[in-house]
Amino acid sequence: MNFLNKKFNAFGLDISDLSLKIAKLEKTQDFLKLTAFGEGEIPPGIIEEGEIRDEKSLTEIIKNSLNQIKGKRLKTKYVVASLPEEKSFLDLIRLPKVKEEELSSAVKFEAENHIPLPLEEVYFDFEKIEPISNHLKYQEVLVAACPKKIVDSYLRVLKKARLQPLVFEVESLSIVRALIKKGENSPPLLIIDFGGTRTSFIIYSGRSLRFTSTIPISSQVLTESIAKNLKISKKKAEVLKIKEGLKGDKKVFEAMIPPLTDLIEQIKALLRYYHTHASKDQLLRNGKRMEKILLCGRGSLLKGLAEFLTKELKIEVKVGNPWVNILKTPIKEIPELPFEKSLGYTTALGLALRGIYGD
Repeated sequence: MNFLNKKFNAFGLDISDLSLKIAKLEKTQDFLKLTAFGEGEIPPGIIEEGEIRDEKSLTEIIKNSLNQIKGKRLKTKYVVASLPEEKSFLDLIRLPKVKEEELSSAVKFEAENHIPLPLEEVYFDFEKIEPISNHLKYQEVLVAACPKKIVDSYLRVLKKARLQPLVFEVESLSIVRALIKKGENSPPLLIIDFGGTRTSFIIYSGRSLRFTSTIPISSQVLTESIAKNLKISKKKAEVLKIKEGLKGDKKVFEAMIPPLTDLIEQIKALLRYYHTHASKDQLLRNGKRMEKILLCGRGSLLKGLAEFLTKELKIEVKVGNPWVNILKTPIKEIPELPFEKSLGYTTALGLALRGIYGD
């Protein structure tokens, strides 16, 4: 099962527990243009923690969403589809430098120590990481794996929806492709994908993703906290959360303090872990520490969230730009898809970029 490298022209399809996003890019001279996009809601219970529970219903939702695409009609059935972060495994491993023909077997042997499932139960792939220095005495390899039963269920659904999946990709890889300028040698940064049902942490440094983790704190948890503390329905709580955010009514802010405190503590723990282990990393021998945090995902639209995190973490936190590898100018919106809405399309845009470039 190919997770990491192939070139073709396909659209991106991001499937999460409660929604799906579709994005199609096309080349226009020396830059890219979004030519089609769309989304669909997925009722609770059809997908739970990344595992499809109702393949038939999900198939119909995908079909209906494809029929309601905005922009150009999709003329291709080829798709680059996401795999759920919480069901996948990504790890950066180091190997002694070996001959090209020996690399595959060396990676497979070492991967058994990193993937928490027998290799015969997962689809497995890897790619070499371009070194930032020719003096390194080791080769870094990014390993990706996902249980066969998970991938096979997504494959069945897409085929029933009359689509041809060319590659499945773990969400964090797509997010990095969308938010990090192509070819950039990046200082250490943390990407926080604040979604509807979970939050993913992605550490990126140099030219590669270096660490990922997922926690159950989410935009939905904030809504539930408001509903519980203010003794109102979840529907009313969602409206208040969007309207007031962290800058409006003090009662709404205070109602969100428990999960927000938990989120802060989780981020601090991650940063402590990273800085402790990164001291051995060739990338950080000049004393570099985490310099910036990027937010993405629909939950990142919460009013005042970036400012709140900046104050609590004492690190610059800003909303990421999912158009950095698409638009030629720094314009932050395109017709029919405003910048704020596009934050929920970050993974889909990253998948669509792979559909153009193949990497």
